[in-house]
This record gives sequence, structure tokens and C-alpha cells, in this order.
Amino acid sequence: MSNETVKAIIFQLKDEEYAIPVQQVGSIERELHITRVPQTPDFVTGVINLRGVVTPIIDLRKRFGIEASEYTDSTRIIIVYISEMEVGLIVDAAYDVIDIAKDAIEPPPEVIGTVDADYIEGVAKVDSRLLMLLNLDKVLSTQDYKELNNLEG
Repeated sequence: MSNETVKAIIFQLKDEEYAIPVQQVGSIERELHITRVPQTPDFVTGVINLRGVVTPIIDLRKRFGIEASEYTDSTRIIIVYISEMEVGLIVDAAYDVIDIAKDAIEPPPEVIGTVDADYIEGVAKVDSRLLMLLNLDKVLSTQDYKELNNLEG
């Protein structure tokens, strides 16, 4: 029995809780001024200038095909590193950093609610919570990645 753990940041989209490994997270920001960019995929909200870096912003609800909702006081932008690129993910709320025991993580079922199982690396039961571990590299396709890379200029 191993007691290895994964440190993860928990965030919420609609009624579900997700986790992303803390080492892929740069920062968590409150709402920032987002500049719209024409001719980008619909889930790309635009770009922000974050400490001098032009960072593409993705609305995860749109990316996952969850109906959009108004941004609220709890809306956050999680700045993550995907394939050596900084990308901001708009989420409904971002919570705590928790340790997830590796042996509490199970492979994802074929279909998880509305979110394509491709984006999910595993499912972890932590106390009474069911957390979906995102595979950030799958959140962007190669094509998306190329388009976003062009936005960084």
C-alpha cells in the first residue's frame, strides 16, 4: 500500500468538481480584462496581458460543452502550463489545494456526465467528494494549440 499523493487544485464547473496537478498551475486570478480575438475557436474567450505575457483564455464550460453561465464573484481564471504554454482557464470557482492519495484515483468511466472522458485522467474519491482529474494536455488539441500559440505572438 503506497501513500504517495498528488497535490491538486480543486475547481468547480457547474455541479462538478475537478482537480489539476498543482505543478501545472501558475496562479489563480480574479476576473481580468480579456481582449477578444477574432477568428478563434468559440471556447477561446480572448487574451489577457498577465505580467507582460499575452496569455490565451479558454472558457472551460464552452470547451466541455457545458452551458455558459454568467461570471460571478467566485469566477476565477486558473493560469496553467500546457505544453510549455501559459493558458488561462475560466472556471466557476477555485478552491483549496488538497492531497489526493494515488491509490484513491481510478480510471475514468467511459462517459462522465457531459464531459468527454478524453479530458479526464482519472476519478478520485476524497471523503464524500468525487473529483475528476483533468488531463490538461488533452484539453487542447494539436490544432487548438497551434492557433493559441499564434495568439501569443
